[in-house]
Amino acid sequence: MEELYREILLAVGEDVNREGLLRTPKRAADAMKALTCGYRQCLADVVNKAVFKTETKDMIILKDIEIYSLCEHHLLPFYGKCHIGYIPNESIIGVSKLARIADMFARRLQVQERLTRQIASAIWKTLKPVGVGVVIEARHLCAMMRGVEKQNSVMQTSTMLGGFEKNQSTRMEFLKLIGK
Repeated sequence: MEELYREILLAVGEDVNREGLLRTPKRAADAMKALTCGYRQCLADVVNKAVFKTETKDMIILKDIEIYSLCEHHLLPFYGKCHIGYIPNESIIGVSKLARIADMFARRLQVQERLTRQIASAIWKTLKPVGVGVVIEARHLCAMMRGVEKQNSVMQTSTMLGGFEKNQSTRMEFLKLIGK
């Protein structure tokens, strides 16, 4: 990957031998590996058996989870906040695992629409809850720095499964609690 970044620098007209760029191909390759580490993770390892039996049937929400991803169309970042809610059936998950699930999918080349669905589906698969809802609000540098150049635009996506999809009052409670 280092050599490919060196070629990109040459293609844009840079001198890869100037002091400031000598180690840039390695740094860029290391950064890309970190930004796409989600490809080297799987759901079972992320959850790591942190699923626990419960009797509660009350809604559980983790909101304002910071996410950082790369747009698969331009390889430019998008970033924002993810809000996850679910109603347990028989199991709950360690709270940090919700954020780790969001990160695992965000750290891949993505579109926000798919990212939202993947997070919700992973929680659905792992917990088999009564319902799950995921809302993501993100700023896309591909729309801010190039193309349409709308610096204040924020994209919102949501996926509702089970009781969050079928029951409007459940969906509305979730949206109210996350401030939407």
